[in-house]
Amino acid sequence: MALSACGTSGPSSGGGASYWFLSGPPQEGIRQGAVDRFNEANPDTKISTNTFLNDPYKTKIKTALGAGEAPTIIWGWGGGGLRTWVDAGHVDDLTSWFDENPKVKDKLISTSFGPATIDGKIYAMPCETAEPILLYYNNKVFDDVGVEPPESWDDIMALVPKFKAKGIATFSLGGQSRWTNMMWLEFLFDRIGGTEVFEAAFEGEKDAWSNPAAIDALTKLQELVRAGGFVEGFSSITADSNADQALLYTGKAAMMLHGSWSYGIQQELGGDFVPSGGLGFMNFPPVEGGTGDPSNTVGNPGQYLSIYSKASAEQKEIAKKFFTNGVLDDQEVKDWIDSGAVPILSGIEDELAASKNAEFVDFVYKTANEANVFAQSWDQALDPSAASTLLDNIVKLFQLSISPQQFADNLNAVTNK
Repeated sequence: MALSACGTSGPSSGGGASYWFLSGPPQEGIRQGAVDRFNEANPDTKISTNTFLNDPYKTKIKTALGAGEAPTIIWGWGGGGLRTWVDAGHVDDLTSWFDENPKVKDKLISTSFGPATIDGKIYAMPCETAEPILLYYNNKVFDDVGVEPPESWDDIMALVPKFKAKGIATFSLGGQSRWTNMMWLEFLFDRIGGTEVFEAAFEGEKDAWSNPAAIDALTKLQELVRAGGFVEGFSSITADSNADQALLYTGKAAMMLHGSWSYGIQQELGGDFVPSGGLGFMNFPPVEGGTGDPSNTVGNPGQYLSIYSKASAEQKEIAKKFFTNGVLDDQEVKDWIDSGAVPILSGIEDELAASKNAEFVDFVYKTANEANVFAQSWDQALDPSAASTLLDNIVKLFQLSISPQQFADNLNAVTNK
């Protein structure tokens, strides 16, 4: 499970608080650094940490909550997953605490509170960074093949045979992780039919997944699969291994659809690929005839920290002190920007402009802030049960084992009110 333990967990962990979060470069080091600085400044109220890979974490935190042994501070994505924690009474209502601490709330981008808010109440502290999904491309590969980055869906389809002729995959994809496949549908639904297509499904409207725009998006995705648009064996590649990133920066794939956090991974693992200007990036292009706003994006408007309801009063106070003084301190903000990420703080334009990654972080900042809609990733927005069905069927869709209409029927069965 790739667990790195730095202390015990759960409500029985003595006087200190406990905190679980995701592992992997460069995010793990930045998160741990914030905890280390807090612990150094507060030696009598320390926080212990545990780290997990993405998918194992989701399983581990669900099990720990069910067993009454969750950490004091629970890292998450907000949205539908947070709602299940709220409905089960697992996390504290932080609304009054934010009212009493306006300086903490006011420094954060207001849109980051959407996934933290359930039925008008705030159950999580927004933290870390805004992470839109971007279309990355290898500049050298494009130059070598003599083609330009796509400006439309038709351009994408036209590029596939050109890259195949050179023995290069058009798109890298860590398909075994499932959520990486989902990003394709999120953009195709939006670009073809606008945000209202998924919103209708999210709201439980009857047969929303059978919307003609949805069927068109599902069909186009399978056309790309059949054309050989994705790297061979994509269904066995995991995102946690960063093998999908490596295919891009080594030139074995021309493009990759991935979160803005991928920049930091490629910067850390890709040698001189990023510093030499090898990495290009753009928003997902429009689809011919589509009605969606091409400024729209999808991804993570932020990350979220909740307080476990069964933690002791002392542990909860440590958590709130960390929220006030430890989360997004000056060093953490600098670390995120240096990694190519954009913290969810207002008024940081000067810090972004001064960064060694100024071009990229400025692009991410504008993508996140100028989008008409910054939608939360589907698997985080939906109820976990519906999200599980979604991810299972996305795998089948990419493997061509179900048709677009079968996909729609299966999803309608779990989201229809």
